[in-house]
Order: sequence, then C-alpha cells, then structure tokens
Amino acid sequence: MSSQENPEENLPAEQAAAHGAGHEGTTVVKHDADPFADPGLPAHKPRIQDIDERAAKRSERTVAFLFLLSMLATVAFIASFVIFPVTEIVYIWPLGHISALNFALGMTLGVALFCIGAGAVHWARTLMSDVEMVDERHPVAAPPEVRAKVMADFAAGAKESAIGRRKLIRNTMFGALTLLPLSGVVLLRDLGPLPEKKLRSTLWAKGKQLINMNTNEPLRPEDVAVGSLTFAMPEGLEEDSHDFQKEIAKAALMIVRIQPEDIKDKRELEWSHEGIVAFSKICTHVGCPISLYEQQTHHVLCPCHQSTFDLADGARVIFGPAGHALPQLRIGVNAEGHLEALGDFDEPVGPAFWERG
Repeated sequence: MSSQENPEENLPAEQAAAHGAGHEGTTVVKHDADPFADPGLPAHKPRIQDIDERAAKRSERTVAFLFLLSMLATVAFIASFVIFPVTEIVYIWPLGHISALNFALGMTLGVALFCIGAGAVHWARTLMSDVEMVDERHPVAAPPEVRAKVMADFAAGAKESAIGRRKLIRNTMFGALTLLPLSGVVLLRDLGPLPEKKLRSTLWAKGKQLINMNTNEPLRPEDVAVGSLTFAMPEGLEEDSHDFQKEIAKAALMIVRIQPEDIKDKRELEWSHEGIVAFSKICTHVGCPISLYEQQTHHVLCPCHQSTFDLADGARVIFGPAGHALPQLRIGVNAEGHLEALGDFDEPVGPAFWERG
C-alpha cells in the first residue's frame, strides 16, 4: 500500500502527538537544532614530537641531514663542471649512452633541490606548530571613511609635490623611469654572439674546389659516374677543426651526374658541368642530411620525414613536408681539371630560414 493511501493521522508521528502519554513508553523527540550548523574543529591531537623530546630530536636530525645532503649535492654539481669533459659519453642502464656531464649535473641538482624541499616539508610537519587557528572573515574593502581619507591624503601629497606645476621634473622623471628598464637589454648579450649574416652564407666561394668527403681528394668530372651520388665539402675545411660541424651543416653538398637531356630546369642545366649538378645536402624541412638517391627517377629522399626532391627539375619538392627546393651550387672546372664552385649558394640553405629572414 502506498503512502498516498494512508491518511496523515495514521502515521506514527501523528498518532504519538495525538495520544501523548496515553501510550506508555512513547516519546516524541523534536529536532530544533540546525542540521547544517558548523560542527567546529575537532579536538587537537598532539604529535609524538610535541610530547617526546627524543622524537623531536630525531626529526631535527633528519631535517639537518637532508639539508646537509643538499649542500653536498650542490658542491658535487659545481665539481662536475671540472671533473667531466663535455665530450665524455658513458653507458648508464636503462638510459643508454648519454653525456656524463649532463647526467652528473642533472642528478646532483635534482638531489640538491629535492633534499631542500623534503627537509622543509618534514620540518613543517613534525616540528613547526600545527595548532588549528580560526580566522573570522571580514570585508575586504576598507570602510568609506578610510577610503575618503586615503584619497584626500593622495591628493594632498600630489599637490605638495608640485608634480603638476613642475613639468620639467615630471617629464624627466618619466623619461628616466622609461629608459631604466632598457638597461636589462644588455643581458641579452650573454645569450651568444649576434648571428649577423652567418646564416645567409657558407664556406663556398668562387674558386673553392669540391673535395670528396670519402677520399678527401679534389673531385674530377670523370670521378662522378651517371647514376652515382657523391658527397663533397669545400676546400680548406678539415674534419678535425673546431668549427667543422658548424660549417659542414651549411656547406654539405650532393653531387649527381644526370644526362644533360634529362635535366628539365634551364637554370639547373646552366649551373651544371656536363650534367654534373651540385645541390645542398641539408633538407629544407628540419635540416636532416639527405642521403637516399633513386637513379632512375633522379629523386632524393630525406630519411627523417620522407621529403622528396627531383634533382632533374631544380630539386623541387614533389612529396613531403619540406617547404622549398634544395639550393643549387653553380660549379665549373679549373685549370687542373678539378670541379670548383663558381660562387656561394644564391639562397640560404637549411630549414625555416625563409620564414624568419
């Protein structure tokens, strides 16, 4: 039977109210208290460190140990700069082969920061006071009379400073405050030397011979067979020089020989020598070295993201994310019969430069 079929007078509470003490053992309880009232904070329970000095001393020694360990890690961080050379590579499982300097710096700095944080947290949780405190809320805004007094004091101060009448002082003060932050611009000098026009040029220049990167010998036209792919670098660039990686990253060259009648681009044919064409080896997508050549189609493929260039048609992009064609180097033959450059690339090599420069 549903509740809708029961009259209210038949409910237990109504019956108890109607009969009162007529039923022995029946008590009516009235809940007048607010069920949503704030119950308040529970009783404070002291920690073991609050009542046992030996426990407090142990916590103190733990915090001191963590801070001391942080100090030792910081000293080790500084010493790592002296101990480990930049070029040293070590094997650490499961990370594999990584830089010893980077690993040492990361571990020591991480331990130093972790120990400071862990020591501070342990200090706060075991030794600092943990008594709960109640702070009654109050209006954030100041009373109207306080706001009026503040505005009156500000107006009086501005009038006494004569900033409105002394225009020379006011303008020079604003000028000084405006120029002062510009002094921080000199800190940008620590980011490294200015690039100037270094990204727009390479080591290639008129008269520079093409050196075979496999034999370190000057290239002759007869050394380049049809369908082969040869890599070259500028004359005078040595692999043991300190700036080799920086320079070869811009000057690396691909040498391919194509039948002149198969070259579709007119300028490419003019800049070639007997069908030998020279293009930048640096992919124009993200700068990967291109090394895969398909001699039947004269296509080269970047192994990183599969950008494909047609070396018979100005090295234009025919597939992939690369944004523009590979730059071509104009070449010829010198009096000794060696291939040489007739100038630098006429456009910057590498990726994303055109969007920035």
